[in-house]
Amino acid sequence: MRLLLFANGAAPTQATVERWHRPGDLIVAADGGTRHAIAAGLIPHHVIGDLDSLPPQVRARLEAAGTRFHPYPPEKDETDLELALAWAAAQGAETIVILGMWGGRPDQSVANLLLLAMPVLRGRRVIAVADGWSVRCLHGGERCHLHARPGTTLSLLPLGGAAQGVRTEGLRYPLHGETLHFGTARGVSNQFVAEEALVTLERGLLWLFQAPPPDEAPLDRRKETLR
Repeated sequence: MRLLLFANGAAPTQATVERWHRPGDLIVAADGGTRHAIAAGLIPHHVIGDLDSLPPQVRARLEAAGTRFHPYPPEKDETDLELALAWAAAQGAETIVILGMWGGRPDQSVANLLLLAMPVLRGRRVIAVADGWSVRCLHGGERCHLHARPGTTLSLLPLGGAAQGVRTEGLRYPLHGETLHFGTARGVSNQFVAEEALVTLERGLLWLFQAPPPDEAPLDRRKETLR
């Protein structure tokens, strides 16, 4: 199952939505992300959260269109996006593309990026997209094949501790089973030297920040895999 998830951050551009939307995607919105889905011409199949950002008339219109709502109380420990990601994992989603994940409040933007490390997302292809950038989180024991134009920036940032046994292929500054230490910037601003790159992680967590291609041309994502 492939799932397109709209969060309640900065609205994605129409070009971004069209680039990442696929026929047959399950469209899910985390509360206020519903507005972004509607603005892009998509009707969410599911809306998850406390629904405090959703006007009653919008909810009524979506209910009439067949949208299913999964309400939670406003006073809760999880954010709406966290609940939506946990729900997506429980449904068996193999690929989750998140739009509108950051922008506005920096605390929420960072918290949203941290959600990529949720244990229930391990082994799934989860991609957060904004401003042409895409972000993934590798869990220990995973590898990620990426496709981009040579010269595209790829930054590798350890999360929550040391990222051990990092190996790369197809990048200007290769790593050969090395450790990237949390709180250092060694992995910033690597670059693709070929159209494909491979990143492997033995232990820990590793963010992969992939910049837009130098000419901002669409990429062929058929070769991107996570296993």
